[in-house]
Amino acid sequence: MRGPRVREWWRELSGLVLPVDCAGCGAARVSVCPDCREALGGAGAGRVRPSPAPRGLPAVHAGAVYADAVREIVLAHKERGALPLAGPLGAALAAAVLSLPSLSLPSLSGGAGGGGAAAGSAEVALVPVPSARHRTRARGHDPARRIALAASAGLRGKGVSARVVPVLGLRRRVADQAALGARERRENVAGALVAGPSGVRSAAGARIVVVDDLITTGATLAEAARALRAGGLRVVGGAVVAAPAESFVPAESFVRIRSTTRAGRKTCE
Repeated sequence: MRGPRVREWWRELSGLVLPVDCAGCGAARVSVCPDCREALGGAGAGRVRPSPAPRGLPAVHAGAVYADAVREIVLAHKERGALPLAGPLGAALAAAVLSLPSLSLPSLSGGAGGGGAAAGSAEVALVPVPSARHRTRARGHDPARRIALAASAGLRGKGVSARVVPVLGLRRRVADQAALGARERRENVAGALVAGPSGVRSAAGARIVVVDDLITTGATLAEAARALRAGGLRVVGGAVVAAPAESFVPAESFVRIRSTTRAGRKTCE
């Protein structure tokens, strides 16, 4: 345990005292330049849905498109230990959470985009998808949890009662998903997650949003939602920092999906 803690301490210290360039575009002497910070500001937050979508996937919203500067910032934080980047990434995740219609929360800019209910009227529990222990040790940190903590702080700053609850754990080892296709990913994570009893008790009664840094096929988020529901928790949606551009659902398509759901008594989740 000592090694990862020392690495994390050094990364935090070096980020404070050493000159850095923008992780997104390389602009000099700033960790995230104004343009790249704007890309993570949540203006483009919206519904995303991979195709094909795995069974059980909740409604998922993303804060930004996973491309260019956003991709570079995500990877710098996740794989290269640029820990201060959790702040701007958390802002994008918070925007995704705020854009979920099922929460009826105000929009990121303070409007009534989510249906007009008062912020803080019910607690929101952000449940991060857990990383495998060996990956956490290798990286020296847990990216999804760190970003979730930054997002929850941002949400509380906007008057939303939010906290991070680490409910989920891995019950078996899973392979690295990077080289797997959609079907292989579903098979790889099927039944791999479990909701721990103490986490379930802590999150009971809250509106659960399962969170991660990215969504690709949706297999991991669907498995996370399954495990949380099996633990008796109410999953109201999912939120991620970023998603591929092609997975964003146009607003007019989302309206049609909701209309079909009401008329045909079907679910799009």
